[in-house]
Amino acid sequence: MRRLKTIQALREAIDEEMARDSAVCLFGEDIGAYGGVWGLSVGLQKKYGERRVFDTPLSESAIIGTAVGAAMVGMRPVAELEYIDFITECMDPLMNEGAKLRFMSGGQVKVPMTVVAPCGAGTSEAAHHSKSLEAWMLHEPGMKVVMPSTIHDMKGLLKSAIRDDNPVAFLWHKAMFDLNEEVPEGEWTTPLGVAAKRRPGTDVTVVAYSLMASRAVEAADRVAPRIGVEVIDPRTLNPFDLPAVLDSVRKTGRLLVVHESPRRCGVGADIVRQVVECEFRSLKTAPRVLAGADLPIPFSKPLENACVPQVDDIVRAIEVIAAK
Repeated sequence: MRRLKTIQALREAIDEEMARDSAVCLFGEDIGAYGGVWGLSVGLQKKYGERRVFDTPLSESAIIGTAVGAAMVGMRPVAELEYIDFITECMDPLMNEGAKLRFMSGGQVKVPMTVVAPCGAGTSEAAHHSKSLEAWMLHEPGMKVVMPSTIHDMKGLLKSAIRDDNPVAFLWHKAMFDLNEEVPEGEWTTPLGVAAKRRPGTDVTVVAYSLMASRAVEAADRVAPRIGVEVIDPRTLNPFDLPAVLDSVRKTGRLLVVHESPRRCGVGADIVRQVVECEFRSLKTAPRVLAGADLPIPFSKPLENACVPQVDDIVRAIEVIAAK
């Protein structure tokens, strides 16, 4: 075991996959000369050359359009966007081409591309650099969406995403930039579509992903032992490990979903829908969703915190649902 930070884990995953498969390439803004704004590619251009690690124009549409084309002809491109907010600039090549081509070609064309982008609030970067847009991509058939909550999964899930034959949006939370955790040495992956039980419990099921998963664990620890909270981290939102959530709900009878993106038309609503359709009789009370405010993220730190679920908010939500 050794300790890695978020970017070190992501870089190591890309490095290992580039060494393993010559079809893997990496590109984005300032990727070559400076390692990108987050330092994702530091040292990789020198190691693998300018044909496999290279800079692009400041155009998200060009980056994703290039990734789709490269994937169609047999490459496995990893395209870095500096912020998920700017995926709005490239929704046409991503959604109308990348996500649909395998279906529209009857399986003759695969699109094994990975879009890596930071997301989320907590860094006081205001409305244009703090979005959580996972629900947008989940609405598009053909797109896989990955949102890890640990350094271990940062590496393992990214390796699995690069090997997948479908377009994958890999979203890491900016507030986890300085997270430092133990990660094993050697070759290993984390499979897509398999949830992790972050904490066992018998009274309330909390489903939370990305940064909210660790906050949910902290909230669960605060209310223990008077309330036994089981925290389920889906890790990937598509494919989604519904059986893991249903197993927990059968045991607890109560469901709270926590996510940072706005509640309206969000991931939580769809998770509740799936649980109600499958396990309505197991529920002792109505499921709840604790999510971000229906507002652009403010620059002010206190206001930013007020717009996103904090540990205290999760504690209160757990106490309310446990009392019913």
